[in-house]
Amino acid sequence: MGKVSISIENESFLINGALTYSEISSSKPEAHGLLMNARFIQGIFDDKADPDCFARWGSTDWNPSAHTQALVDALPEWYGYGLRAFTTGFQGGGPCFTVANHSIDNNPFGEDGTQLEPAYAERMDTLIRGADELGMAVIVSYFYGAQARRLKDGRAVRNAVLGASNFLQQGGYTNVLIEIANEMNIGDFSHHPIIQQPEGMAALIDLAREGSGGMAVGCSGGGGYRNREVAEASDYILIHGNGQTRQKYYTMVQEVKSWDQNKPIVCNEDSPALGNLGVAYKTGTSWGYYNNMTKQEPPADWGVLQGEDTFFAHRMAQGIGIEVPALAQQDQYYLQGLEPNWAYQGQRWIRLASLYPETISYVDFYRDGELYYTSYDESFPINYQSNWRYGGVAIGNDDQTWKAVVHLANGEVLERTAR
Repeated sequence: MGKVSISIENESFLINGALTYSEISSSKPEAHGLLMNARFIQGIFDDKADPDCFARWGSTDWNPSAHTQALVDALPEWYGYGLRAFTTGFQGGGPCFTVANHSIDNNPFGEDGTQLEPAYAERMDTLIRGADELGMAVIVSYFYGAQARRLKDGRAVRNAVLGASNFLQQGGYTNVLIEIANEMNIGDFSHHPIIQQPEGMAALIDLAREGSGGMAVGCSGGGGYRNREVAEASDYILIHGNGQTRQKYYTMVQEVKSWDQNKPIVCNEDSPALGNLGVAYKTGTSWGYYNNMTKQEPPADWGVLQGEDTFFAHRMAQGIGIEVPALAQQDQYYLQGLEPNWAYQGQRWIRLASLYPETISYVDFYRDGELYYTSYDESFPINYQSNWRYGGVAIGNDDQTWKAVVHLANGEVLERTAR
């Protein structure tokens, strides 16, 4: 048995029999029972096709075991801000900006689903036990669309579900929640109707629950997706906030609540758009931070980095009632993406991170004194596509001076400069 036992009682999560966060003397009663989390989906990532391509971002080699251990080492800092769970996946996730997902081979189950490669199992064990020592839960995700394509048919899918679930049961883990698939309704899962169709997913949820010895199981859909049949089959209801405005996110949560399932609602993937975190606290639901640049482009930098990570950590702590030093006003806005190691093949991904993005009207970006782009929506990037995705900027010799002019809703104007 582990040190941490995660359980569910009605709409709340408990750790070792007590509502989450209730052990913190300064915590807010309305936060008790929530499970604030982050998407660290690449926690056991590897690429059998071309691992050397992930010796980048300042790294000189690629070492999957060291990458997993680095996440374990980073968890205490996140825990201090209130993070009590994170999602990691047997098939990982996709780099959103660089390496093509379909070129990666990160499937530990084999073509027929009957394998669970020992190296993957060992890394998952390291991660789950590392979280357990600290007092955290792990949401273990089984399938990712671009990798599930490597499973030949529905029987292979069922084999993989049983194999992964049996592994979790035999490990004796008590701090695990299961996610069958990351975004079951997306296009890549069209290869496997048993995953993509609600009735098939409901059967897989039952299979995982039985195979794991009764662990709590759910499944997510793409941003804004919700399905009552999947929710009814689940022990906890997983949603994603990608691409959702605050209003759309609120509407989604309210619709799911109207189903009267008496189960926790957990977003385990959104974006760096912290306005949605505010909606989650208001609706009494759990929220998942997703930084797909620094936390999903292997090798990930798992620490609480300056800018987006720090702002999420502080907003999370504030919502829970954890006392953290206040950030001075000049430290509440950060021009992100110009750090030394975050250029790749002549591109950078530049955005304006903020502690309170809801206060921003728009951001003007200047390159070498000339207006380059104006961003109106969270998370205020150049070349906005959605709240979680944006296009790269060609940087040439990378010696430009960039300035973000931040226009606040109250009329105040701030500037942040980086080179």
